[in-house]
Amino acid sequence: MAKKSIIAREIKRERLVAKYAELRKKLKEAGDYDALDKLPKNSSRVRLHNRCKLTGRPKGYMRRFGINRVMFRQMANEGKIPGITKASW
Repeated sequence: MAKKSIIAREIKRERLVAKYAELRKKLKEAGDYDALDKLPKNSSRVRLHNRCKLTGRPKGYMRRFGINRVMFRQMANEGKIPGITKASW
């Protein structure tokens, strides 16, 4: 599991992105790049990183489910994800 501080930092970035999204859009359309420079760095969507919602693991993230591959397999085997079964033929 990822450190709590890393998970908290990512949540903080998500909040900043949401807060400044509308302002960023207006400034980009107006072409006011000096004002864009003065906004917080973490308010840019590019700085976000997908992390597992359960463990915070950054690698092996499955966008469709919002979790990483390890948790996906564990939950699928336990039958906690509807419609997912282990393949056998």
